[in-house]
Amino acid sequence: MPKVVGWERNNKGKLSSKFVDLSASMDPAKISESSVNLNLKLMRWRLLPELDLSVIQNVNALVLGSGTLGCNVARCLLGWGVKKITMLDNGKVSYSNPVRQSLFDFSDCGKPKALTAAKKIAMINPGAEAKGVNLSIPMPGHPVVNLELERVKADIDTLEQLVDAADVVFLLTDTRESRWLPTLMCSAKHKICINSALGFDTYLVMRHGVRDDGDDLAPPEIGAKVIQGSQLGCYFCNDVVAPSDSTKDRTLDQMCTVTRPGNAYLAGALAVELMVSLLQHPMK
Repeated sequence: MPKVVGWERNNKGKLSSKFVDLSASMDPAKISESSVNLNLKLMRWRLLPELDLSVIQNVNALVLGSGTLGCNVARCLLGWGVKKITMLDNGKVSYSNPVRQSLFDFSDCGKPKALTAAKKIAMINPGAEAKGVNLSIPMPGHPVVNLELERVKADIDTLEQLVDAADVVFLLTDTRESRWLPTLMCSAKHKICINSALGFDTYLVMRHGVRDDGDDLAPPEIGAKVIQGSQLGCYFCNDVVAPSDSTKDRTLDQMCTVTRPGNAYLAGALAVELMVSLLQHPMK
């Protein structure tokens, strides 16, 4: 007699039917998550055996600015398997945004940028833990009237809580002065801070230095080939005076932040790749 297929002995030694749970192979969300992880595992298998994927996938990223740079950074973070992404902005999607800002389409015009960006991230990767925060970052040089004082204090508290919870902070806002307070917070809390800014045909991508109390505060030697992380400066280190209102006394065309479209893709990608490199460093 041939053995009956599909029946196996259970823990009690009795023949019973065997059940197999195939829900993971039929759930589109689970299939998507598995496919994303497979791409990264293939990269490690074929090119970078020492690549630590877990430290990348478990990072909590705070993206300050949900515009052209913010959308591209979020997209690249998803490509690396990052799931915890918080988008912050105080603006709304304008009609000129969808063609440049890769998380938005025409139907999003008029909606809050940060909240909409978080929803689109969840649509792209259902496994992502995306959060949108509609908040205005307090800025030096921008006076605060008494009626707004309590709101500004609340915004500072919220921003500090977000920085505390984050592992990496991306500074991608439109103006210099809006990066001042987050820079101070990241420095005080020893957070990885990556700054990216755009000119018309130029871009900047840099990481801010992180110092501990016991670090050597001496400047690096002239011509040094390697500069320690504790000796790196920040976005404002070359400034002679504190940042002020960069939009004051400027015409509309001078306040415009539109740049060559391709610059944001380059800068956003390099910012994320810089984060990945830092997270793989032995001293992370």
